Amino acid sequence: MEEFIGKNVVIDVESPYVYVGRLHELRDKTLILRGADVHDLRDSTTTREVYVRDARVHGIQPNRKTVHVRLEKVVSIALLDDVIP
Repeated sequence: MEEFIGKNVVIDVESPYVYVGRLHELRDKTLILRGADVHDLRDSTTTREVYVRDARVHGIQPNRKTVHVRLEKVVSIALLDDVIP
């Protein structure tokens, strides 16, 4: 994942959250995002896929300066540029 550092990524986790932001750092137990959009899918009527596509098309709308995501909860990570709009 080191090739993702400094790039915008999408992180899917086990919970109904999705994280979109610039991967700043990899640590033993966490991924650190900067300028991140942390979205709880329970707060909207959209699906995870639609939300991520919208972020790809319209850009990231940050609501956190820095976020630490626990690696043990990560299901997948992808470059935002790899999301098919």
